[in-house]
Amino acid sequence: MPIDAGQALAAEPRSAEIAWDHKDVQLYHLGLGAGIPATDPDELRYTLESRLHVLPSFATVAGAGMGMMGGLSAPGIDVDLSAVLHGGQAIHLHRPIPVRGRAATTSRVAAVYDKGKAAVLVLRSEAADDDGPLWTSDAEIYVRGEGGFGGDRGPSTRLELPDRAPDRTVERHVREDQALLYRLSGDWNPLHADPEFAKLAGFDRPILHGLCTYGMTLKAVADTLLDGDVTRVRSYRTRFAGVVYPGETLRIRMWRQDAGVRVAVSAAERDDAPVLADTLVETV
Repeated sequence: MPIDAGQALAAEPRSAEIAWDHKDVQLYHLGLGAGIPATDPDELRYTLESRLHVLPSFATVAGAGMGMMGGLSAPGIDVDLSAVLHGGQAIHLHRPIPVRGRAATTSRVAAVYDKGKAAVLVLRSEAADDDGPLWTSDAEIYVRGEGGFGGDRGPSTRLELPDRAPDRTVERHVREDQALLYRLSGDWNPLHADPEFAKLAGFDRPILHGLCTYGMTLKAVADTLLDGDVTRVRSYRTRFAGVVYPGETLRIRMWRQDAGVRVAVSAAERDDAPVLADTLVETV
């Protein structure tokens, strides 16, 4: 079998050192569409180094996503990258991410689940600096054709939407060049830039990074329901339910709950086709 679950789970974590500064944070925020209008004081918190704060989803690109890449090359994992889909993402913040920092990261395969026709790998990355833990990031990777090995199916992450109207609904336009800018934060997959490669993958044109939608959604929640205070975010998880094309509009519906904010994201121009599902932002 290309996936040896026992070997993958028993493998020693991979370690790396990462560093970032205000330029990395600003580039990430710009890749999410921050800075419009450019002189808006609320947007300057994402773009101007003298006022800068760090959106927690920056954890997914700090060090160019070491957890995901390290996990896919771990012992016991030998898969065809064309069969790999990013199925879900979760981050847990131990404390706010500093504008400038250095951290030690460890990445490992935390779980392997058997979904029958596919396997799901949970690739966990943990980061800590001299002051202690910073974040834990879990990427759920769906590998088509690798199930049926008799393993645990894993937990269900389905979350029912509240049976009432959203507390807030906002729309966020995805610029035509947004994937080109976002990929400068470290995800160089040509699926998001090269039309010919996108066609080979089954799409008529390049698609937006799922993690870009993930970051745009968290920014919308922070700006709309958290008074722009990114330090209130303690965890954030989602399931990638569909694609987004540059030029489209995200419709983001939000419900306040005791644990934080439930969110549903759809593509407005495609009859509200689901994009992010089972999405929860836990807050303090």
